[in-house]
Amino acid sequence: MYHVKEAFYTLQGEGAQAGRASVFCRFSGCNLWSGREADRATAKCTFCDTDFIGTNGLNGGKFADANALAEHIVSLWPEINNKATPYVVFTGGEPLLQLDEALIEALHSHRFEVAVETNGTLAPPAGIDWLCVSPKGNNPLAVTQGDELKLVFPQTDAPPEQFSGFSFTHFYLQPMDLAPLNKTASTVAQATAYCMANPQWRLSLQIHKLAGFD
Repeated sequence: MYHVKEAFYTLQGEGAQAGRASVFCRFSGCNLWSGREADRATAKCTFCDTDFIGTNGLNGGKFADANALAEHIVSLWPEINNKATPYVVFTGGEPLLQLDEALIEALHSHRFEVAVETNGTLAPPAGIDWLCVSPKGNNPLAVTQGDELKLVFPQTDAPPEQFSGFSFTHFYLQPMDLAPLNKTASTVAQATAYCMANPQWRLSLQIHKLAGFD
């Protein structure tokens, strides 16, 4: 049984795949925070701004097996006769609490490339096509290699230099989204300065927020 908070078709808004048409599938649940505000102060990740509780979001629900969820995801991809490779991004919460080889294989049978955005604390199943790790604080990582390391910045207990020796193809700093806007502008400036001083890292902005799409 898979528990999905929401699923929708959009453009990837950040990182190396920014701008790519994608089906996003957000699994319910996380191993670093319950998702409830009452637990935030004592959580292993305290800055998450995502609702991943339950299955009541857009196109969310409970799916009995891999084929059922794969068919649901396929139905969200536009029926256009073109050369684009269908692409799904599993996120959360923490997607590796639920994503397994059976679901990956079911999606591969529909020609989908499978991407994952994970906090990196759990070992991934085989077959993932694009693995993005976003470390949260000083939580121990089970994944130190992949396609993309995308670090929310700044985190006092997770400095970029802690991860610079890992085996990722791309290294991104993503400014922490803080309210009000002038505080976010400060984190953008800090991340920009760090990337310029340390060109191994690239700046990742959340273009879906800048352009006004989900």
